[in-house]
Amino acid sequence: MKGFSYIISRDYGFAPNPFHGICTLATCKPIVRKHCDVGDYVIGLSPRNEGKGNKLIYLMRVTEVLTFDQYWEDPRFEVKKPVMNGSLKKCYGDNVYHHGADGAWMQEDSHHTNEDGSINEYNLKRDTKATDRVLLSNDFYYFGKDCISLPKDLLRKITIGIGQKRLSADVVRQVYEYVSSVAPQKGYLGEPKKFKAFERYNGR
Repeated sequence: MKGFSYIISRDYGFAPNPFHGICTLATCKPIVRKHCDVGDYVIGLSPRNEGKGNKLIYLMRVTEVLTFDQYWEDPRFEVKKPVMNGSLKKCYGDNVYHHGADGAWMQEDSHHTNEDGSINEYNLKRDTKATDRVLLSNDFYYFGKDCISLPKDLLRKITIGIGQKRLSADVVRQVYEYVSSVAPQKGYLGEPKKFKAFERYNGR
């Protein structure tokens, strides 16, 4: 068992997507998605400048790993496909990548496409080039805007500025034990920090 921690600078409910009873990381953080296996943990922290230091936005234990095509084709995750005239949860659906009949990557109209819904090549390459993997979890804590503080000694072990930090099994256990001792329950516990209106992201 291992873990990865990183800073979530843009918490819209897209990456990660904590809705519909399962937390998914299907875009961004290609290194994390490439190297995490079932049983590993992913920890997302808020930026230091959003309040008094970094706080915990989410913690998930990876319980399933799929390719983009498997994620797209699985009827369980139809609800994760974006619907641009739907609710915010629908608009921020992260089930957006799959291969077309000609083998080329398809990017569905979503948070990561251009304003007109056309493919944003920058986002597509970043999301798919390094790895063809989606991380899924039915064992997670997602706090969003209600992110929680961690003990300073524990926070020092997992904080990183840019990129991601690989964590030992011992550190992961410490974080999990602390969170499970203070959280009222698992699952979706707070809205994303920027969950107010739909926005596109050009990747830059």
